[in-house]
Amino acid sequence: MTVHGETTRSTTRIEGSSFTVVSNGYGEGPSQPLSRYLIEHGAHRVVSVVHPLLAGEPPEHRIETVVDSVVSSTRVVRRPNRPPWTFPLDPVTPAMLQPSDAVFGFNCVASAHGLVHRRLGRVRRVVHWNVDFVPERFGSSPLTRLYDRLDAYCCRHADARVELSEAARDGRAERYGLGAEVPVGVIPMGAWIDDAPKAGASNLNAPRVVFLGHLVERMGVELLVDAMALLKDCGPAIAADIIGGGELLDEVRRRVAVEQLDDVITVHGFVDDFSDIRRILSEAAVAVAPYRPDPTSFTRFADPGKLKAYLGAGLPILLTDVPPNAAELVAVGGAEIVEFDAPQLADRIRSLLNQPAEWSDRHRAATEHAKSYDWNRLFDERLLPLGFS
Repeated sequence: MTVHGETTRSTTRIEGSSFTVVSNGYGEGPSQPLSRYLIEHGAHRVVSVVHPLLAGEPPEHRIETVVDSVVSSTRVVRRPNRPPWTFPLDPVTPAMLQPSDAVFGFNCVASAHGLVHRRLGRVRRVVHWNVDFVPERFGSSPLTRLYDRLDAYCCRHADARVELSEAARDGRAERYGLGAEVPVGVIPMGAWIDDAPKAGASNLNAPRVVFLGHLVERMGVELLVDAMALLKDCGPAIAADIIGGGELLDEVRRRVAVEQLDDVITVHGFVDDFSDIRRILSEAAVAVAPYRPDPTSFTRFADPGKLKAYLGAGLPILLTDVPPNAAELVAVGGAEIVEFDAPQLADRIRSLLNQPAEWSDRHRAATEHAKSYDWNRLFDERLLPLGFS
């Protein structure tokens, strides 16, 4: 990995140090694995603050403190959740962070909160860890301009910056005119490879297709519903699982009912325990990521976590050519690019399930490629250049 900018002048040793990790969203993003990594590598105290991200998530702010690998306290604060208008509630929940050797802020509001505490002398270092890049986050509006100013400030004044992909790193630098103010590292989404249960060839006997992600328009979940309607009366039964909450959850359930697909598609909604998600993935045979090909979608700059979860389960992936690593996954990860077209998606699902040898080849490719994204390996290699050992 290349780290842009000057090398940090000091190194924070993880063992024995205290950290605060602040993020939004209850899905398995990079903040939860980072907290686990810090704890498992001997951090004295890790405070994890998780705020809601989407309207469909619980209106809860969770603050968990782990001291010497033992949970010492858990606090849940309920507040209104109408994003983005309720995001200003995040930095007052809690208003005062515990003294830390470093704060990892997983958005500009969280990082700015950390910078205030650094000025107060309560925090030594702040890492601005970006989980996406959206050129016009809230459209052409004053809210977008306000967001850009805060994000650019954090990029320039944090002690280090992390991006999920080279595309996001370069896109943010171009938009804000960033130079080499702080070290910048790319740490993609990963997975706990050793922990993840794996799909097996026996899953082809009663095949299931799985979709994991926020139920919003850009994710293309409706394409899977249309594809399953086409597959329902064609040959052996194929079932599907849809995992995730979001603004389209009720609409997806309505469409499943209208299309009389209740016996074919299980809509799980938001699943809080990621171990349950991994179990569902391990019971599937094919994973889909039919992102809508929208030129304004931030997925073009992202490194979607669900793709790594799919790889961790050893699942062949069918995806549209939207995320920047789509070609990589096709080349070495057992994936296949499909058009944003329900008949084609249905055809490729059917074809893959009917070819056990091809399925096994893709399963092996996904399983092998997943090893390069093991969280331990990523953090071991990529935190050191940012000043953590």
